[in-house]
Amino acid sequence: MKYFAIFGNPVSHSKSPLMHNLVFRGLNFKGCYGRYLLKDGKKLREKFLELGLDGINITVPHKEEAYLACDHLDPFAKRVGAVNTIVNRDGKLYGYNTDALGFLKAIDEFQDIKKVLFLGAGGTARSTSSILRDEGYIVTILNRSEARLKSFKDDGFETYTFNDFIPEKYDLVINMTSAGLEDDSLPAPKGILDRVIPSVKACVDVIYGKETPFLKLAKFYSKPTKDGSDMLLYQGIIASEYFMNNLYNFEDIEPKMKRAFN
Repeated sequence: MKYFAIFGNPVSHSKSPLMHNLVFRGLNFKGCYGRYLLKDGKKLREKFLELGLDGINITVPHKEEAYLACDHLDPFAKRVGAVNTIVNRDGKLYGYNTDALGFLKAIDEFQDIKKVLFLGAGGTARSTSSILRDEGYIVTILNRSEARLKSFKDDGFETYTFNDFIPEKYDLVINMTSAGLEDDSLPAPKGILDRVIPSVKACVDVIYGKETPFLKLAKFYSKPTKDGSDMLLYQGIIASEYFMNNLYNFEDIEPKMKRAFN
């Protein structure tokens, strides 16, 4: 039996255990997936090994700490400095980032998108901003504090804090924060969002399973919206391929995992 889990804080809301257990059962793979509330990201490696796990997914706010916990990193994870999937191979931790590819597939439905505004500068924003830029999108990062923006700025992204933000016309605005997950908060001051949202083509929230205040505001302005369910599904499928050592491919896994969203 192989054992897996998701590490995060908060983590009780996570759909990942249902997703992966449906795949294991549907494909007759001897695996079991749970969840672990990790409050201190610096203890990620210690807890991973202490629990005897074969693999984990990592959600907010520990994706950068997960990067530091790995012995080996795939090229993309190494470039972006954020990991959301780790596999234990003979005591060595191999880190991957499946968020970015999952996100790219999730926004395929939006047409004529060029300029994108990210709200937040955490690990998910780190990986997805890079892959979007690789695909030709122009990405701007807006964050509450200056400190988290440094790596984006050093990497050539246009960055702003709430205090110095100069709104432009964007095609897509994406909430990359956990704002609205457990409360009624917005990812940026309402005054800023009221200036940005009316001219966009669509709004996306990486939070899944609920209509966040951000998405409600977008709907108030009659904008198409999308939550993080597709991103979660697609990144989960890619992570599952790693967990099962590529015994099964995307097409094998997708119908099994998709049942978690019915």
